[in-house]
Amino acid sequence: MSETEYKTVRGLMRGLALINGLNRFDGGASTAQLAEQSGLHRTTVRRLLETLQAEGYVRRSESDDSYRLTLKVRELSEGFRDEQWISSIAAPLLGELLQQVVWPTDLCTLDGDAMVIRETTHRFSRLSFHRSMVGRRLPLLMTAIGRAYFAFCPPAEREELIELLISRDDEQSALAADRGFVDRLVEHTLGKGYGENNSHWGLERKIAAIAIPIRHEERVMGCLNLVYIAKAMSVEEAARRYLPAMQGVVEKIRTQLAEC
Repeated sequence: MSETEYKTVRGLMRGLALINGLNRFDGGASTAQLAEQSGLHRTTVRRLLETLQAEGYVRRSESDDSYRLTLKVRELSEGFRDEQWISSIAAPLLGELLQQVVWPTDLCTLDGDAMVIRETTHRFSRLSFHRSMVGRRLPLLMTAIGRAYFAFCPPAEREELIELLISRDDEQSALAADRGFVDRLVEHTLGKGYGENNSHWGLERKIAAIAIPIRHEERVMGCLNLVYIAKAMSVEEAARRYLPAMQGVVEKIRTQLAEC
């Protein structure tokens, strides 16, 4: 029997349609909205949503009974990498940036509850004492690049990240549970226009960094940082010296992404 002779699984098709539909609603959708959008009966929609919720792909808001996607949905694309832009667009530009700033820079993307270094100039910078950096995971609330992503991502995504971090039994979970700390961090970072870390991360007490988001189509695709020895200069001095060059690279990345 050929593949074309197998019958399609209606329940799976409907479940995928709901995931796709929820993705189009900003801030969640009610059962009625999803029923209207999909053309399915409300009872069917509710049953599918409860199944997706049980599997962790959807969560229901207790305040307004709406549904929204969770970060687990990203696991569905684990085998698909849309980050070719990093090697084809960003990597050459990081090389150019190194000639201007000398200090090493990293380009990171979100991976679950941490930022992962995808491209770096550490191995080329004469001011770096790190070499094997690609693939290293950086905590969201303790590093400049994590804070930049956390502050500049859409509010709904930030709430999802907070819930995910709180569920972890580590130092970050305590920070994420402190709403006052979270609100101050976001306000401070948005106010400055960049994320910062001045010896705040226990594993790298001698290191400081500044970082900015790379935004495309209302999404934070990743973040770019610049890492330096904390004693060399203040965060404000680093921003004054190097932020314009970093912003220039981010703008070139955004322009090329728009042309893809």
